[in-house]
Amino acid sequence: MPDRPLKDRVALVAGATRGAGRGIARMLGAAGATVYCTGRSVRGHPATPGRPETLEETAEWVTAEGGRGIAVRTDHTIESEVERLFARVRDEAGRLDVLVNDIWGGDALTEWGKPFWELSIAQGQSLLERAVDTHIITSRHGAPLMVERNAGLIVEVTDGDTFGYRGNLFYDLAKNAVVRLAYAMAADLQAHGVTALAITPGFLRSEAVLDHFGVAEADWRDAIEKDEYFAESETPCFVGRAVAALAADPKVAAKAGGLFSSWGLAKEYGFTDVDGRQPDWGTFFLRKVREILERDAPPDEMDAFVVRSRLHQAELDPSAAAEAERLRAWLARHE
Repeated sequence: MPDRPLKDRVALVAGATRGAGRGIARMLGAAGATVYCTGRSVRGHPATPGRPETLEETAEWVTAEGGRGIAVRTDHTIESEVERLFARVRDEAGRLDVLVNDIWGGDALTEWGKPFWELSIAQGQSLLERAVDTHIITSRHGAPLMVERNAGLIVEVTDGDTFGYRGNLFYDLAKNAVVRLAYAMAADLQAHGVTALAITPGFLRSEAVLDHFGVAEADWRDAIEKDEYFAESETPCFVGRAVAALAADPKVAAKAGGLFSSWGLAKEYGFTDVDGRQPDWGTFFLRKVREILERDAPPDEMDAFVVRSRLHQAELDPSAAAEAERLRAWLARHE
C-alpha cells in the first residue's frame, strides 16, 4: 500500500473531538487525506463537562500526521448547521470521499445498572437524539456529495460486533441502530457506487478511559492490575487505521452493509496499532469466558457480568446454541 493512499481524498469525521473519532481523523490524515473534523468542543467553549479536548487539537494532529486537518464547529443535532457544513465542504473541496459518523455524547445519559422501566425517558430521548438522529442528519446531507460522483464510503461507528444486549436499553438501542443505519443506507446507495458499513473498536484506550484508570498512554499497562481485560485494549488509532484501510480498498463495496471490527480488519489488511501491537479483543474475550467457566474458584461480580454478556451474544447465534445452554447453566449455579 502506498505511504499516502488517500492523498487528494477528502474526509469528514463527525464527532472528531476525542476517542475513536480523533483516532480515525488522525489516521485518515496519516494516509494523506484532507479531514474536516467536526463536533461542538472548540477552544474556549468546551461542550462536554470535564473534558479538555478540542476540535482544533484534532485538526492539528491530522496535519502533524501528514494530512490536512480542518476544524469546523458543528452541532449535528441542528440540521441547518449540518447543511452549512456540507455546503462549505462542497465550496472548498468540491468532493467528499469518506464520511465517518462517530457522534456519541451519551456517557452522562446512560443509567447503568437499571432495568428499562426505571430509566429516565428524557435522558434516553436525549441520548438517541445525540447518538442516532445526528448520524441520520449528517448522512442525509453528506451522501449527496458522494452520490453525484458515484463514489464514496460512509462509516458508522458502534460498540460491539454482535447484536447481543449491551446492558442498558437506550445504549443498546443506539449502538444497534447505527449498525442498522449502515445496512439501510447501503441498500439505498448500492446503485450509486457508494458504500456504507459499520465498524467497532475493541476495549478503547480513549482519553476518558485513561483518566478513569489514572494512567497515561505511556504507562497504560500499569492499569492492567486494576482490570485484567485492559491488557487487550487498543488506542483510538487502531480503529482509525481500520477506517483508513477500508477507505483505501478498491474492493470495499464488497463489505457494504456489514459490521466489522478493528481486530478483524487488522488481520485482513495487516496493520498494527501505533504501539506495534495487534490486539484481538474478540478472541481475548472468548478466551476469558472459557477460563471463567472452567475455573474452580467461586466467581466474582465481573465473572458473572462477562458470562452474562457472552450469553446475550450467543443466544442470538443459532450456531452457538450449545454454548448458550452451558452459559445459562453456569449462571443458574452461580447467581
